[in-house]
Amino acid sequence: MKLFFLFFLFLTSLHASKILSYNIYDRTDRSDVMITFDTPYEDVIKQSTTASQIIITLAGASIESAKIKKTNSSFLHSIKIIPMENQTQIIANISRQTQLRISKTSDAYGLRLRFSLKKSLQNQQHTQNNALPTRTSPDLSTLPTKKSDNLSTSYYIVVTILIIGIFILFMVKKKITNNTLKNPKKEAWLFQENRETAKAPTEAQENVSIRFQKALDSENSVVMLDFADQSYLVLMGKSNILLDKFHGDKPTTQEDFNSILQSRNEELENFLGEKAPQKQVQNEDTTEALRSYKERAATMLYDV
Repeated sequence: MKLFFLFFLFLTSLHASKILSYNIYDRTDRSDVMITFDTPYEDVIKQSTTASQIIITLAGASIESAKIKKTNSSFLHSIKIIPMENQTQIIANISRQTQLRISKTSDAYGLRLRFSLKKSLQNQQHTQNNALPTRTSPDLSTLPTKKSDNLSTSYYIVVTILIIGIFILFMVKKKITNNTLKNPKKEAWLFQENRETAKAPTEAQENVSIRFQKALDSENSVVMLDFADQSYLVLMGKSNILLDKFHGDKPTTQEDFNSILQSRNEELENFLGEKAPQKQVQNEDTTEALRSYKERAATMLYDV
């Protein structure tokens, strides 16, 4: 018989849930006691109430030692947790207006004891609060508001000014672009005249041409040059000498050119017979002499 009783106690201890901890949370409208078990608690909970106490009996629950906790809550003054045989008893000292609601967590590892004001007193307090005169706040929807006409007008004015400004800039840019295309970029007026003067001899040189040419000896020859609307008779060799120039009566054929040379035969011989005090060394060939005279003729033309 004793063995059966011990075996029953052993099974009961295996099935019992042990209280691991408890915590008290005080609020203005309630006071909660949270109890935590080591295993899901599935046993019977009993409750008895007196004028100043609520006694909760947790069947199959155990705790190592008795616990006592005092609080400053208006709902719960103190709480005692007392271990008993095969059960644990919780004694809560409360006020007359306090009620208790017990609930488990979803996993049954926790138990909540909520001490709060009775429903009848809550309803009465709520009714009294509603009966108190309340200060009504003004209806903001009825307050006059400033019209937004001025804002809208300013907005349209700004947009209009922006559009006009963009249009003016576009027209100015278009005009500048057209002028640039029509009139390419010019040199500064200060250097324009000098630039044309510098180019003039080069252009004039391109307009000089040889009409007739006749060699007098190995070093000298007579050349008829055409430049612009005039022709020049030049002795070229050791020295370049302008013999004559023609405008309207310039020679047109080789016979005319030979006739002119015959009429100036004596003059040519005098030029060829003259010798310089010192022997001159000719460093330029006939082509270089012709080029030099071209430049001199161009300079003469623009000086006139």
